[in-house]
Amino acid sequence: MPIINTSQGVGGILNSFKSLVEGAERITFVGTPGFCTPFAELLGFVVRDRELAFISSQDFEKARSIFMDYEGMQLGKLTDPHADVVVLLGGLAMPKIGITPEKAKEVARKILEGSEKGKIIGVCFQSAFMKQKWDEVINFDYIINSDLAVEVLEV
Repeated sequence: MPIINTSQGVGGILNSFKSLVEGAERITFVGTPGFCTPFAELLGFVVRDRELAFISSQDFEKARSIFMDYEGMQLGKLTDPHADVVVLLGGLAMPKIGITPEKAKEVARKILEGSEKGKIIGVCFQSAFMKQKWDEVINFDYIINSDLAVEVLEV
């Protein structure tokens, strides 16, 4: 896979994401409950002028809206999960979650039904999709892959 852009930090992830979804009116994030939800809300912040949804794991029928509130991005009421862009979040690929790439591909297909210019974007840390070989099963249009460096300082 060719690298088309490099950047750093949270701003780099957000700016990269925003440029990849240019022109999309509806975006649906799919991720694990708890772990991926804040990442969907964070990514959703830079495209808060669009219709956004979150599907917890593979529960298509229980998609929730993501909206801007006084406190920030929040999950809202049940909503239609169909979209122009589906964003698969890397927590899905963690082996202990128990979701196969084939099942995630099927959920992505359902989300994109009726979309003429549908895209599948993966957002992961430390090459999760590649390490678990999801990129060999799912026809991602793009993957935003980031690494985390962690320092704990005692002061």
